[in-house]
Amino acid sequence: MRLLALVKSHAFWPLAAVLLIGGSLWAFAELADEVLEGETHAFDQALLLALREIHDPATPIGPTWLREVARDITSLGGAAFLSLLTLASVGFLLLCRKYAAALLAAAAVVGGALLSITLKIGFDRPRPDLVPHAVEVYSASFPSGHAMLASTTYLTLGALLAAVQSDRRTKVYLMSWAILLGILVGLSRIYLGVHWPTDVLAGWCVGSSWALLCGSVALWLQQREFSRTPRS
Repeated sequence: MRLLALVKSHAFWPLAAVLLIGGSLWAFAELADEVLEGETHAFDQALLLALREIHDPATPIGPTWLREVARDITSLGGAAFLSLLTLASVGFLLLCRKYAAALLAAAAVVGGALLSITLKIGFDRPRPDLVPHAVEVYSASFPSGHAMLASTTYLTLGALLAAVQSDRRTKVYLMSWAILLGILVGLSRIYLGVHWPTDVLAGWCVGSSWALLCGSVALWLQQREFSRTPRS
């Protein structure tokens, strides 16, 4: 009972958010340090090769249709699709008269994109050359932009859209899909050979941290709005 009361208290979720954000950023910092020192190369190489045919590293494991599915999934983390999704979600929030949430959604995605570009330029890690790339790539490798932006966009939009829902099951449903899509996009980047596994892990760490920060702001806005609503 005490644990349930703690979870429902107003002080629990800000503290949990701070701990999760701090933990994700610490994990990213540790991962980045290992990558810069070359300590992760054996792990990256082994996992990337494990997803390729033993006698033909140019061919991903699994049937041909799985490669097409991976390409379709990886496009869900692309700039074009995420931009359209963000515009649609912002429009929905505006229709719901959630103007602050709409502004926060746009700022979260744009800010995440700028952060991704900055980190890529700063680390300037080359793309994997161990296996052929199954899709075209143009930027540096660390962290994975697709994994980071997918996590940022889906988690942030999921949290904002869930915030305007009153049914708990609907909230869980939205957030479950947000988490699943972020994971699938990251895994597709490894399977297609365009990212080292640690690139994707780093993208998840930063993307989830940014999304948690934006989600915390959204929760604060929701509680502030609720506190201002006259009660009958």
